[in-house]
Amino acid sequence: MLYLIDSSIYIFRAWQTLSVDTRNRFDEPDNAVQGFTETLCHIIETYRPEYMVCAFDECFRQGVRNQLFPEYKAGRPPAPEDLAPQFARCKKVAGILGLRTIGSDRVEADDVIGHFAKQAQLRDIPVTIVSGDKDLAQFVSPNDHYWDLGRRSISDYNELHKRFKVRPEQIADWLALSGDKSDNIPGVPGVGPTTSARLLNKWGDIDTLLANLGEVAMMKFRGAPRVSRLLYENKQTISLARSLTGLIEDDRLPTDIDICRREDLETNTVIAELYDLGFEESLATRIAKRTSC
Repeated sequence: MLYLIDSSIYIFRAWQTLSVDTRNRFDEPDNAVQGFTETLCHIIETYRPEYMVCAFDECFRQGVRNQLFPEYKAGRPPAPEDLAPQFARCKKVAGILGLRTIGSDRVEADDVIGHFAKQAQLRDIPVTIVSGDKDLAQFVSPNDHYWDLGRRSISDYNELHKRFKVRPEQIADWLALSGDKSDNIPGVPGVGPTTSARLLNKWGDIDTLLANLGEVAMMKFRGAPRVSRLLYENKQTISLARSLTGLIEDDRLPTDIDICRREDLETNTVIAELYDLGFEESLATRIAKRTSC
């Protein structure tokens, strides 16, 4: 099993959940670091994954999506002052625990996860995507799982289909039609998630849908002729949105799944490195014991 961790979500959740008074032994704010570390410990201790990757966002709104659409994620504020320095320490913790950390200056952590999910699927290695971002469910195949750790139980392909009313591989098309406010991705005005799901359940994908707009007007739901017209009038918007919602490949990312194998680490080394990073010795010792192979 390959576990693919959407790191930013769990770093932000830890920062929001743990007290702002949480400090390391250097008296630095450490709530995000300690919370993210607990997340990694929980996964390792519970499942002992053979393969595990922590994906990080490193394109900082300068990547391909912002080049295609400068307003992409424009409404999101920068990381708070006490959180920003903790990201680098979170990345170091993952490395200390024997995990591969990967980011890209062209694409987002979502794309890193999608890339490695595809590579694993080519080798028939099952994947668990650990995230609270619905976008990432698009990379789940029938052999894989999606886990919104801390909020939902682990879901399989069929459970995701039931939750979103579209198959996981249709999610990028679904978001391109209905839009995604959290990422500032435009959709078709007046066409929401329910109608988008209905259209995709009938036509399968956006290309087939747009090739059958006359038939859309004849579908048996209220307002079908209006929806057909809106789709026709917003073809360019749909095309732009679809270029943002799906996987964008960075051909510089490695394709060898073996680099994702979790390293065997010596307990005393883990303790020493965590201590150097600012963890109290007692906490570093507990973490090392929980994550040792």
